[in-house]
Amino acid sequence: MSIPTITLNNGVTMPALGYGVYQTPPDETADAVAAALEVGYRHIDTAAAYGNEKGVGAAIARSDLNRSDIFVETKVWITDFGYEQTLHAFDKSASKLGIEQIDLLILHQALPGEFERTIGAYKALETLLADGKVRAIGVSNFMPDHLTRLADNTSVVPAINQIEVHPYFRQSALLADDDERGIVSQAWSPIGGITFYRDGSHGSTLKDPTIVAIADAHSKTAAQVMLRWHLQQGRQVIPKSVTPSRIAENFDVVDFELSADELAAIDALDTGVRGGPEPEDITMDKFGIDIPEA
Repeated sequence: MSIPTITLNNGVTMPALGYGVYQTPPDETADAVAAALEVGYRHIDTAAAYGNEKGVGAAIARSDLNRSDIFVETKVWITDFGYEQTLHAFDKSASKLGIEQIDLLILHQALPGEFERTIGAYKALETLLADGKVRAIGVSNFMPDHLTRLADNTSVVPAINQIEVHPYFRQSALLADDDERGIVSQAWSPIGGITFYRDGSHGSTLKDPTIVAIADAHSKTAAQVMLRWHLQQGRQVIPKSVTPSRIAENFDVVDFELSADELAAIDALDTGVRGGPEPEDITMDKFGIDIPEA
């Protein structure tokens, strides 16, 4: 099964469908990533703050695949923001991953209250890009005003903005803004792992009647329909699971197509309610954690 690719704004290509390891326990990560690579995934998304980069590296090391066949993405946490700190953050991540070059390195949050540190961190990414230590750079959880502030102080347009996007929280304005800037929107929680209704109560997109009806019409699962929705609208997606059957299920999304009406019906489910933390609420006091050397 061949997964389509997305061409980033610097010409680098990446798989449109990747495998994420957010909240995957470190001692389970290597086996989970190995299972994903066996299924056919060729993009692995991790982060320094996840504490499982070593597991990703272990799976890559024991794989029979060429290193060039695996697109590796990781993120710099806010405690390592600042020019010199972020250069060192690259060294820490590359060492844990066991690789010399990282395919995509991004800033995990905007840290709006200390944005001068964010600018310093991004300038470090620009240096790493110029030096060939990374192939592409980007950001995560940046809102339009953060992107504008970044553009005013740096040179390289981010290749990626990894953001919360799922049927119950589509972030239409941010998606349009990313598109206008030439930034690929990358969806975390793409099948709504953290979803809420308009009244604030928790609800599962996997049981949503509209999505289930569309899934039944295509003899697919609700998760597969949501991933297909993202792909057809041009987003890169990184579903996560440690269950081999789910890992395989999430990969099986290229042999059917949603109609314009079906895409619109899923769009209409948007509640405007964010499941993850507000980007403006990310501060060093609340979210600062130490990223170990090894």
